[in-house]
Amino acid sequence: MSKLPWLLPVSILLYACPYESNVALESAPVEPVDTSLNGYWYGIVKDGSDFFGIEALEISRQSDSVYSITRYGKVVKGDMILPDTAFFTGFTSRVQDQQFMNISGTEQEQPAHKPGTPKRTWYLAAFSRRNDTLDVRTLTETFTTRKFFQRPGDLKQLVLDMGQKNNIFDDLFSLSYRKIAKPVSFQSR
Repeated sequence: MSKLPWLLPVSILLYACPYESNVALESAPVEPVDTSLNGYWYGIVKDGSDFFGIEALEISRQSDSVYSITRYGKVVKGDMILPDTAFFTGFTSRVQDQQFMNISGTEQEQPAHKPGTPKRTWYLAAFSRRNDTLDVRTLTETFTTRKFFQRPGDLKQLVLDMGQKNNIFDDLFSLSYRKIAKPVSFQSR
């Protein structure tokens, strides 16, 4: 299992994996940064079994079209709940009227014949923002068995085709965040 993106705190707690791909929906960012997404977003996550988790996202502008994303969360290890902070980059794109965040993470591949080399992994999540609320829906891991694509356009077309026929989102991992002022305890980080 690879490192999980900032949008999936419940999956960390439940040991599930989101859909991941070797490409994003676009070969490069095509939309400018939406400054209304910048800030500190706080969410309380419920997984359906009465287990609650706390998640926070800090989103900022990295360039004209790329976001820097820090996810503050918790991870369960045995009987302990530990802080879990992860750093990602992302950019937005659209499939018809739905806006998606293409989230980039890197993991280390370590084949027996060569030293560890970084491998880029992409995660996809649909999102919408209204006032101070950010709603996020992750693609379910089982929306397709394909993980490798030659071109981003192939993945984008598959998301479009499958989304017209089926619910491609994981209802259990739909998250909602409220924009708040960054807590003082995080100000010095």
